[in-house]
Amino acid sequence: MRWTENDREMIHKFDVVILGAGAAGLMCAIEAGKRGRRVAVLERSERPGKKILISGGGRCNFTNIYCQPENFLCANPHFAKSALARYTPADFIALVEKYRIPYHEKTLGQLFCDRSANEITHMLEEECRAAGANIYLNVKVREVQRTEKFLVRAGADEFHATALVVATGGLSIPKMGATSFGYELARQFGVKIQKTRPALVPLVFGAKDREQYCDLAGVSAEVVAGFGEQRFRESMLFTHRGFSGPAILQISSYWKKGERVRIDLAPGRDVTAAMRDGGARNITAARAAFQGVLPKRFATRWLDSHSPASKSVKDTWSNEELDELERRVHDWVVAPADTEGYGKAEVTAGGIDTDELSSKTMEASKVRGLFFIGEVVDVTGQLGGFNFQWAWASGAAAGRAL
Repeated sequence: MRWTENDREMIHKFDVVILGAGAAGLMCAIEAGKRGRRVAVLERSERPGKKILISGGGRCNFTNIYCQPENFLCANPHFAKSALARYTPADFIALVEKYRIPYHEKTLGQLFCDRSANEITHMLEEECRAAGANIYLNVKVREVQRTEKFLVRAGADEFHATALVVATGGLSIPKMGATSFGYELARQFGVKIQKTRPALVPLVFGAKDREQYCDLAGVSAEVVAGFGEQRFRESMLFTHRGFSGPAILQISSYWKKGERVRIDLAPGRDVTAAMRDGGARNITAARAAFQGVLPKRFATRWLDSHSPASKSVKDTWSNEELDELERRVHDWVVAPADTEGYGKAEVTAGGIDTDELSSKTMEASKVRGLFFIGEVVDVTGQLGGFNFQWAWASGAAAGRAL
């Protein structure tokens, strides 16, 4: 580094500059540093790995042992296969175990720290130090240029490097510092972008459903939520504006505005069987049956709007009416008005078009030395540690290519 004669700028010369000290950026720095590359990681926040720290309720769902390419949404469903095959959950688990960080499987292959996500960020920082990678905090990049090399201007500093890695994340959780900077850089260099949208995000009811169900905020039930060919069996949670919970967050990544979500409220159960098999066949019996499967308040509310019309308390329901009620409980059709937006989204779907990148190295085909990794790329994992595994895998792919 040196000072210029005229404007006293600090000049930093590196082999690689990585924009963003999140999961992908730190992994890239570690792998590039191991190869002897001089690495600078520029982070606009006051500390690295801020999204790591808040993930999993502060315990970081750092990977999923059942990770497969099918767990990811991308315009090119084959793109993620290469990186995911070359840096697997077992590779990251080995790193966690090297640092003797205790962890556990919560459910469905999801691995969490026993204690705190701080242990993951500390581990990554230690690995960066061991690899000789430099992390610069509170750095606000104001300009990026490229001639023979990349020039990154940040405050009074200049960073010069042969390679530039964009690991700036997506638009989700702006209060954590999320910006569109990575997409702006892509446009600057002529790299195409798939339209972005909030993903793993609560859905908002339309006016009618909101009036009918939103006073049930806090009530949850195990369901199967479906959209198109996707099905997720997990819990659903009512909120003050709509519904959330793992099943809804999962389906939100696939849902399209104006379309309907289909919900099986009693997966694997025949709710009205006892009523058909010689039991009472009226609303009182139906409430008892449904309250044995669903939370009582929700069961009562749902039945009020789905029971056979014009029936008094004492009226008997026909087999056809019970069959229709059973069909509806397994196919509750809801038309959400919208999502809760980037403010509540765990990740951003869409992003850098994977047709513009090498699946092996993450390098842009149009611009030699320019790489995109992590959430900024159009690869979105399902809920449960998959997005972190993509961060580790894509970061490692780029780091090993630098």
